[in-house]
Amino acid sequence: MNYLDLYADLLAYLRDDARFSEWAATLPAQIHEGLSETRFGDLPQWRDSYLKLPAIKATVMDFKHGMTLDGPIEQTTRDAIEATLRELIPWRKGPYSVFGTHINTEWRSDWKWDRVLPHLDSLAGRHILDVGCGNGYHCWRMLGEGARRVIGIDPSPRFVMQFYSLKKFTGPKPVDVLPIGIEQLPANLGCFDTTFSMGVFYHRRSPMDHLRELKDTLRPGGQLVLETLVIEGGLGDVLVPEGRYAKMNNVWFLPSPDTLISWMRKCGLKNPRLAEMNRTSLDEQRTTDWMLYHSLREFLDPDDLSKTAEGHPAPIRATFIAEAP
Repeated sequence: MNYLDLYADLLAYLRDDARFSEWAATLPAQIHEGLSETRFGDLPQWRDSYLKLPAIKATVMDFKHGMTLDGPIEQTTRDAIEATLRELIPWRKGPYSVFGTHINTEWRSDWKWDRVLPHLDSLAGRHILDVGCGNGYHCWRMLGEGARRVIGIDPSPRFVMQFYSLKKFTGPKPVDVLPIGIEQLPANLGCFDTTFSMGVFYHRRSPMDHLRELKDTLRPGGQLVLETLVIEGGLGDVLVPEGRYAKMNNVWFLPSPDTLISWMRKCGLKNPRLAEMNRTSLDEQRTTDWMLYHSLREFLDPDDLSKTAEGHPAPIRATFIAEAP
């Protein structure tokens, strides 16, 4: 399988747009590296699962109210699709409904989308970048809001193959997930109307660098949507876990809302503001039969769910919005 075939439409589109043409020239090599079967030993298994899926196109597609694909197919085909999609477990973002199979993902990502969407500028006709998009659930929802083109980036090849396993049933759509991280984007790209970074910020060693990287993806006046873990507190308050946070070993900075707004302003973003804040519940993040490993309940203190297993404040997530100058 030539993985570049998955991106033929995207690469052609980017090459034909002067704003993206320089990036298009570097992407094939980045895709080759990001989907290297030598580098990622499990990738051939996920590739084979993708190839096993039947070449059928859904006649029912709903990205506005969820992510639903369906159509008149035999029950044996439905069963085969479910069995193959289960080979790609764990499924973390969703949920999805695929020819009658309910992919009950670890996260109720639809709940987050419902909280965030009312605070956004219209996505209709926009070029959108989704940084750290996972398997692309929110990318589909952005397309459902009328986006002109959605590009997700995530360096996990499993998530990339989950995305294309579902896109196999949609036919050509202006939505893709690239196997790269934000550091691989061209400097000062300045092309996107809206950039999302949801669940990435606290994994970055340098929060200021990440804010500048995000700002540099946007055209003048473009909108940044930043969702991250925060703590309660005032200006200047930040939690920097010395060890793990909720059993994650790559959590670096959890600022208070006022602190993060100050950082955004310091990095040159305009009108940074808190859109919504929500304490993560055991119903929103949990173990399911499509994600069999430990989840939020195991990450918290069993005797006090207001604390993580390490004694830190339990996860609170907040969404911030700002514009590029």
